[in-house]
Amino acid sequence: MAESQQKKQLHLGAFMRPVSLHTGAWRYPGAYPDANFNFQHIKSFAQKLEAAKFDAFFMADHLAVLNMPIEALRRSQTVTSFEPFTLLSSLAAVTERIGLVATASTTYDQPYHIARRFASLDHLSAGRAGWNIVTTANPDAAHNFGQEEHKEHGERYARAREFYDVVTGLWDSFADDAFVRNVESGIFFNPERMHVLGHHGSELHVRGPLNIARPPQGWPVIVQAGQSEPGKQLAAETAEVVFCAPRNLEAGKELFKDIKGRLAAVGRQPDDIKLLPAAFIVIGDTVEEARAKRLKLDSLVHYESSVASLSISLGADVSQFDPDKPLPTELPETNASKSGREGVLKLAATEGLTVRQLAQRYGGYSGLAFVGTVETIADEMEQWLVQEGSDGFNVVFPFLPQGLDDVVERLVPELQRRGIFRKDYEGTTLREHLGLKRPNNKFFP
Repeated sequence: MAESQQKKQLHLGAFMRPVSLHTGAWRYPGAYPDANFNFQHIKSFAQKLEAAKFDAFFMADHLAVLNMPIEALRRSQTVTSFEPFTLLSSLAAVTERIGLVATASTTYDQPYHIARRFASLDHLSAGRAGWNIVTTANPDAAHNFGQEEHKEHGERYARAREFYDVVTGLWDSFADDAFVRNVESGIFFNPERMHVLGHHGSELHVRGPLNIARPPQGWPVIVQAGQSEPGKQLAAETAEVVFCAPRNLEAGKELFKDIKGRLAAVGRQPDDIKLLPAAFIVIGDTVEEARAKRLKLDSLVHYESSVASLSISLGADVSQFDPDKPLPTELPETNASKSGREGVLKLAATEGLTVRQLAQRYGGYSGLAFVGTVETIADEMEQWLVQEGSDGFNVVFPFLPQGLDDVVERLVPELQRRGIFRKDYEGTTLREHLGLKRPNNKFFP
């Protein structure tokens, strides 16, 4: 391995809202059933992640209960979750270094609100805030915000691009040296170091200035998660971290090359953006033990809430098949995703799974998974890093607390031993953890 490759470092985020993306996580033996809505548990998780030197604690968000049949929804731990800013503000007081990333929608909020909240969180946390920009995929959210219909995909992304410009402009309302606080003269701030935005765009009209000093990081770190064509272009233009979901290393390398290849055209450098795929991690003393844990976890997903997910992936109604026999090799033709169907068929053949087991897998967690020993998982993560499939990972825990403890107590030390993950924080802000530059003020260079 070349010297330059040996020096590459993984960045690790923790996907913590919900605390696990696996539908069966809350039912696993020894797991906390209320982990997703218990502050004492979540505080403990954040402190453990910080002790392990994770870059960030990440919270997804939903503006409506998930749009699924009630038979599935009644089995979901996500039906009650904390609002991200409230929780992260509380966690800012009980942590010191770990980054705090919240999701906020550009479709169902206003830029002045978003700018204020993130600026406040960045000040409260001494420079640890990050904004995950989303346009909101769940159409049911529209009905919670006085709208009859969800905006079209293209419209949502056009608004998001303008929204980003407004929010970052508001964060730059004051120069870093605007607040002189001269007790003798009685001058609190220098008006010449304040900018009134005066934005009038196709979607948004915002005067400004923001009534909060410029954030410690200049701007909170910008995170983006879309993988559609508009999403990838928005990421290239605006994002500093991309949370993504390639299913394997080859797909990761393709996405890595695609997004980083767009940066030169918008005046950016490859290191200006970090790609962190979601990675579901299950650790065992042996590979067989880890796989058994995964099968046990998948078995806790009720069939009625998983068979629909499998049917969607295959583009065929699988409820007609015997759940305890292998998936038939001959299926009706479909206009659904060919790659999605091929992925299911390959998984079924490779692992010899029954229809029920496949449904449990797709109803539980069907994304990128590292299931094995500490050594085999570290090998895979290092391979992704060296071969430019990612800059690190956004870790999805299978169940809590044990799944999280396995990662921070067993996997992280192995990554540190290999020299590909930090043994201590080198800075205090999220930007410093990620190796990102502090942005210049647009109006006060």
